[in-house]
Amino acid sequence: MTFTNSPIQEVIFNNQKYFIKRDDLLHQDFSGNKARKFYYFLKNDFPNIKKVISHGSAQSNAMYSLSVLCKLKGWEFDYYVDHIASFLKENPIGNYKFALKNGMNIIENQIPEIFAKDELFINEGGALKEASFGIELLAKEIIDWAKINDIKNLKVFLPSGTGTTALYLQQYLPFEVLTCACVGDEEYLQKQFEMLEKETFPTIIKRKKKYHFGKLYKEFYEIHNLLKEQTKIEFDLLYDSLGWIVLEDFVKNDKEKFEYLYIHQGGIIGNSSMVERYNYKYDY
Repeated sequence: MTFTNSPIQEVIFNNQKYFIKRDDLLHQDFSGNKARKFYYFLKNDFPNIKKVISHGSAQSNAMYSLSVLCKLKGWEFDYYVDHIASFLKENPIGNYKFALKNGMNIIENQIPEIFAKDELFINEGGALKEASFGIELLAKEIIDWAKINDIKNLKVFLPSGTGTTALYLQQYLPFEVLTCACVGDEEYLQKQFEMLEKETFPTIIKRKKKYHFGKLYKEFYEIHNLLKEQTKIEFDLLYDSLGWIVLEDFVKNDKEKFEYLYIHQGGIIGNSSMVERYNYKYDY
């Protein structure tokens, strides 16, 4: 399987023009930033590998993407979690449901410390140097698009978990990459950058309000619905809602009037479980 160049779409959101890099449309089953991060493992041969081992949350986007990768490569997939909610076990939904369908073995336990020679360990969220392989391809697509369209005053934005995509994009792009911390705070995100590289970091935009990852916020659901209504594009509720809140605030204070390219990193399979939670909490 080879990626086609994902389209870039111009939209107007709240009277402001943005370009959207539609990485959510890369492939029906293998898309978004996780597909970029794991592209190295898809494109290269690993004749001695029989199993992939990873860890994280039971509704992780990376978990689902790894389940697709393993299905495509014919590998077993063991995924370790601290806890699976009993409701989710009884009512599988979202990434958890589809990863199980792809043959994932999910294990409530600590990840092993030692791996067999035929086992490949992939760190939580795809925070690994091999991710640069697919992200360099993404950067080249953006550079080519900007050149064809004669766009020079461009800033590229994407929300971050581990920050891996933003970090490597900044290394390969001549434009400033902006991001915001979604999983931890700004200090946590900076440390994630430094664990992978020692220089050339993206710009972290500070959030005006503290948010706890995975917690439900009314403003997240509201901006999600506004985006869908105005742009006709569905974004991820966990990362993109916060990302758009941060980016909008930044753009309002932009005195130089840059063009903005937003990277849509996929992850919308997880929206089904998030929408259920929002409906239950806020009675939508």
